[in-house]
Amino acid sequence: EAINHAKAAPHVKIMVALNKVDLPSANIDRVKKQLQERELTPEDWGGETIVCPVSATKGTGIDHLLEMMTLQAEVMELKASPSATPRGTVIEAQIEAGRGPTATVIVQMGMLKIGDPFICGDYSGKVKSLLDDRGQPIKKAGPSTPVKVLGFTGLPNAGDELLVMDSERSAKTLGEERLLAKRADKLTVPQRATLESLLEAADGKKVLRIVLKCDAQGSLEALVGALEQIESKKIDLEIIHSAVGPISESDILLASASNAVVVGFNVKVENMAVSAARREGVQVKLYSIIYELLDQIKEAMAGLLEPEHRETVIGHAEVKQVFELSKGIVAGCLVTDGRIARAARARVVRKRQPVYDGGISTLRRFQDDVKEVRSGLECGIKLGDFSEYQVGDIIECYQLEAIAQKL
Repeated sequence: EAINHAKAAPHVKIMVALNKVDLPSANIDRVKKQLQERELTPEDWGGETIVCPVSATKGTGIDHLLEMMTLQAEVMELKASPSATPRGTVIEAQIEAGRGPTATVIVQMGMLKIGDPFICGDYSGKVKSLLDDRGQPIKKAGPSTPVKVLGFTGLPNAGDELLVMDSERSAKTLGEERLLAKRADKLTVPQRATLESLLEAADGKKVLRIVLKCDAQGSLEALVGALEQIESKKIDLEIIHSAVGPISESDILLASASNAVVVGFNVKVENMAVSAARREGVQVKLYSIIYELLDQIKEAMAGLLEPEHRETVIGHAEVKQVFELSKGIVAGCLVTDGRIARAARARVVRKRQPVYDGGISTLRRFQDDVKEVRSGLECGIKLGDFSEYQVGDIIECYQLEAIAQKL
């Protein structure tokens, strides 16, 4: 599940620290094989994933892990300016007795100092105190430094950005505006994916994303295998995450972040997940019959495809005379084959070249409006706003049929 979350995050490089290698039962090759099965092939096995064996208790391999992290940062050109406007990201937040709301922040840019006014998420504040990772007070913190910040007016969320402002007034004003916007957002339900909705990938190809939970490993393997065998050149089925067990809150949050549908087979939904699904607007579909699940997934994939429009010619009429009436110019025609239908579309063909295409606005027999005129009969036809009829023109009448596409 952690691997799926990391893969779903954009511009994130995965590095693996293999802990507890000091134990006699440690089998590094077995873990590397399991990583390879999850598409994380280690570098020494010809892949791109950096794998560092470490021991937290004995300190083995920690220096090598830090070196690899530094090297990876250099390769990815991860740089920060200590002189820029300070900003950081909240890792964790809590309310502490005697301190109020506090947050652990990693400074990503600039130099965060005591006394700096800031905005973080929906709340403003002023840095009253900075504590390092050992709990010791410090006066400033630079890029990549984890620090506990005191001075929030409210409790921020993990992932919120802390940004230093020019003044306390501007920070307070922006905080009030964000709180008002948050209240307004609570009144609206976010539009998430449903099996019937249309999801499009960046390249324009349509994608149906699902999070799959099953009651047993055998069911899971069978379902994943069956779903992967659904062939379609027009639409992709992407399984974001698949696992055994009840549908949990983390499944809902993953589906929400990935714009996916949660599909459960012979499983229940945890109480926390029910409220999370309602809050996030994520659709949860439960099944107990494997063929019903597969059929509905196929129907959902086909339902994302727009129908093809097929043209069926139903008749032709030849223009014999052109009349100028008070309501406009009308073509006096003889239906040569098939029928001309009032509800259909028509095009004017002159010397085998179409010169107009549109709906029929008027279809008459003598003075009466009619729904259709059959072969061998005369009629008056007016097409939309077209008025440049010529004797000898052919009016071709056709219908558009919407044909549902197949996978």
